[in-house]
Amino acid sequence: MRWKDGRRSDNIDDLRGEMGPRAAGAAPLILMRLLPLLFRTRGGRVLLVLGILGYMGARMLGIDPLAGIAAPTPGPARGLPQQVSAAEQERADFVSVVLADTEDSWRAIFAQSGKRYEEPRMVLFRNGVRSACGTASSAVGPFYCPGDRKVYLDLTFFDDLQRRHGAPGDFAQAYVIAHEVGHHVQTLLGVSAKVQQAGAKLDDAGRNRLSVRQELQADCFAGVWGHTANRERKVLEPGDLEEALVAASAIGDDRLQKEAQGRVVPDSFTHGSSEQRERWFRRGFDSGDPGACDTFAAKTL
Repeated sequence: MRWKDGRRSDNIDDLRGEMGPRAAGAAPLILMRLLPLLFRTRGGRVLLVLGILGYMGARMLGIDPLAGIAAPTPGPARGLPQQVSAAEQERADFVSVVLADTEDSWRAIFAQSGKRYEEPRMVLFRNGVRSACGTASSAVGPFYCPGDRKVYLDLTFFDDLQRRHGAPGDFAQAYVIAHEVGHHVQTLLGVSAKVQQAGAKLDDAGRNRLSVRQELQADCFAGVWGHTANRERKVLEPGDLEEALVAASAIGDDRLQKEAQGRVVPDSFTHGSSEQRERWFRRGFDSGDPGACDTFAAKTL
């Protein structure tokens, strides 16, 4: 993929060097371990009593002195700073360029319909992160949170994509980013809200089927971005499309279930089969038309 001369996005929040939820949660435990030490000396007991009195006084004024400990906002990490290798920084640059390209593509697509595209932000993190959708570890993979309209990504996922799922290549990574941005497009179009409302009336199997349709539409939107980016900026190199199709197939529910549990349970699918994910990405890529991505109206998937 030709990307190094591309525009970098201004919508990146890089939290890789900041203290995550897990590290912050250790603070109350440290305080508990200090209590026995305070009891051993007279001075320690005096400090403890003064501390309790001060805490009670603050609470009477409506102030919680422990709020910053129990639920901290992100801040600089304590201890040694996080080291960023040249390879990791290049990957972060790549992500920024792909995000910028989705911004340019979707801005133009929305403008054709007389609409304004509102750009999402992307949060880069390590190990764990707190979003408006809750706290998540890197194990969940990249995700989009409609509550704060941000895409969350731990860059180490791309290593997992290559080694565990057998989907190497920069355009495979770009597909993953474009898929999450596709969820943002769904939020702007009101699709996400409709899915949530409809899902509240269904059983688990029904909600899963609805989730599959939503995910496949995001795959199709990712294909629309790929079509637009290549048409306008000639970003694709030989083999790039195949990389994206391999990635779409590699993370199909049937393949993941087969690898994890040795059997496939279609009623539990939430993202679609390998064949479906590959086909709907290809549909968006071939057409370049968001209107071709209406999985909710499709009679069969």
